[in-house]
Amino acid sequence: MISTDFRAFRIHNDAAGYRGGIETIGTDALSAGEVLVKVAYSSVNYKDALAGTGKGKILRQYPLNGGIDAAGIVAASTDPRFKEGDAVLCTGSGLSETRDGGYGEYIRLAAQWAVHLPEGLSLRESMILGTAGFTAALALLRMEDNRQTPALGPIAVTGASGGVGMLAIDIFSRAGYQVHAISGKTGEFEFLRGIGAAECIDRHQLTFSGKPMDSARFGGALDNVGGAMLAGLLPLIVPYGNAAVCGNAGGVDLDSTVLPFIIRGVSLLGIASAGTARDQRDQVWQHLASDWKPRHLDRIATREVTLEQLPEVFERMLAGDSFGRTIVRIGNV
Repeated sequence: MISTDFRAFRIHNDAAGYRGGIETIGTDALSAGEVLVKVAYSSVNYKDALAGTGKGKILRQYPLNGGIDAAGIVAASTDPRFKEGDAVLCTGSGLSETRDGGYGEYIRLAAQWAVHLPEGLSLRESMILGTAGFTAALALLRMEDNRQTPALGPIAVTGASGGVGMLAIDIFSRAGYQVHAISGKTGEFEFLRGIGAAECIDRHQLTFSGKPMDSARFGGALDNVGGAMLAGLLPLIVPYGNAAVCGNAGGVDLDSTVLPFIIRGVSLLGIASAGTARDQRDQVWQHLASDWKPRHLDRIATREVTLEQLPEVFERMLAGDSFGRTIVRIGNV
C-alpha cells in the first residue's frame, strides 16, 4: 500500500499531556477500513469541541484525528459497494471516538458505515446537516414510527438555538409539523421564526405547574436539554404523543412520575445517533435529501472555517458563544 501524506487535526493524550493540533501523517497511519476517502467537508459539534480541548472524555483511544462527521470522494476501496469517485458521507459510527475522524484531508471508513451521498444533497449540505441534522431527523423518524402526526399538535423543540434545535425546526416544519421553539436566547427569535418556528417561547419565562399531569399543550417534543425541562414537558404532551430525547444540557436526572405514560400513553424515545442501525441510517439520509430536506441550510450554516481555526471555534462553542452550524472546509474535491 502506498502511503499519502496529508494534514489532520490530531489529538494526543500521553506523557506530554492532552493536546490537539495540525500534523502531517500518512494514510497508512489511519484506522482500518475498506474505503479511503478524500475529505471535502466536516462540521463542528459540541462533542468535537469537548474532544478537541480535552474538556470531555470523548476519545477512547489515542492518538486520533478529531471530527465526528465527514463527507468526500472515494479515493480507493476494497469493498465492491464503493468505487473510486463515489461521493460518500459518514456521521458518528465511532469517528473521533474509536477511529480517526473527519478533521483530516483523508479518512478511512468501514464500509458498513459509509453512506453514498443521496441524490438531492451536496457534500457541503450533508455536513451542514451532519450529526446534528441526522439526530433531528432520526428523532422524527422514530416519532413517526410510533404514530406521531401533525394532527396531534405542535412539536416543542428545546435548545432551539443550537445546531440540533435549528435543524429540527427546519426539518419538522418541512415535514408538515407546527414547531414551538423553546430557547433562552430571545434575541434569536426572529431568526428562528424565519427558519420555520410558528411560535417562540422564552425558556426563562416558561413555568411548569409541578403537577404530574397538566393541560395538554404539545403534540410531542424534541428535547435537547433533559433535567427539569424534560420533566416539565412530559405532563404537557397530548395522549399518545412522543417525547424524543437527544441531549442533556440541563442535566441527566429526571424527576418525574409514570402518570403521563400510563394515563395519556405518552412515549419517551431515546435518540442515540452514533450507533444507529444501517437500515435506519439510510432511511434518514434519504428523507434529508428529499421530503425532509431543510429549506434554510445556507442560513443555518453561519460559519465556514479551516482546520487551523478549529481551536478558536472549540473555545467559543464551549463558552456558549456560537450560533448556527459551523462547517469545516477540508479540501477541494
